[in-house]
Amino acid sequence: MTTAHILLAVIAALGAFCAWRWFRMARVESAGAPAKPGVLHLAIGFVTNFFDTLGIGSFAPTTAAFKFRRVVADEMIPGTLNVGHMVPTVAQGLIFIGVVRVGPATLVSMMAASAIGAWLGAGVVARLPRRAIQLGMGAALSVAAILFALMNLDQLPSGGAALELTGAKLVVAVAINFVLGALMTLGIGLYAPCLILVSLLGMNPIAAFPIMMGSCAVLMPVAALRFIRDRKYDLRAALGLALGGIPAVLLAAYVVRSLPLTWLRWLVVVIVLYAAALMLLSARTKMSVADITPTVPERAADSSHR
Repeated sequence: MTTAHILLAVIAALGAFCAWRWFRMARVESAGAPAKPGVLHLAIGFVTNFFDTLGIGSFAPTTAAFKFRRVVADEMIPGTLNVGHMVPTVAQGLIFIGVVRVGPATLVSMMAASAIGAWLGAGVVARLPRRAIQLGMGAALSVAAILFALMNLDQLPSGGAALELTGAKLVVAVAINFVLGALMTLGIGLYAPCLILVSLLGMNPIAAFPIMMGSCAVLMPVAALRFIRDRKYDLRAALGLALGGIPAVLLAAYVVRSLPLTWLRWLVVVIVLYAAALMLLSARTKMSVADITPTVPERAADSSHR
């Protein structure tokens, strides 16, 4: 049995366990009445996962759609992204991992680091206040828009020819992938930063694909379990992403395979930048209201002097 076969078995087991836990918790959360996703939830799941499979990414477009249509409360968006996109991402990993040969030590260590980062990061994000999440996601969307623009302008590092890393380069790659796994729980997609990372370290950019997909396929179930346990996600929206996303992944992987995506990427840049501005404006508005609103002790003290 090869390393790829073992990793596929691990990904399948993680995905199945997370889906089972989610099903059990969802039954309790919905109090016996099924929380059916709406047409909008399913449509967002289908469109974002279809283009995710073709290399666009799903987190930033989904966040933009949630923000524009006010589908999910801002503080619930990170958990909803990780829980809802988990099943389609696992499907992508099962379909695509093993297509490119990457050094086993490089692939396994970077995947494991991202999963550990996601577990720790999800625990932090689940306890963050609304404004902190708005600021974090506003920054995340801004970074995503910049990376999309660099990709469109062919300004990302071209990389080398290596298919594995050793020594200090491997240590750097593992450490940074740990951070990227943690940032995934805040809504910062891992694909583009991971591509830049492996290219800067001299790897063939093609090697980024099994690393990216493998990392996300293991870290998202791990992060999702944390968000599910803390109930820090929107059930209906997450179900829509999952149920709409699975057929989209299969369609993109086996039928469409590729599309001319340059103009779509530029459209995503504009949409994501606008969503980032909205998110940051929401955080600023909350801060302004908090700044001018006296706290309960202040009000009590003020009334005692009257």
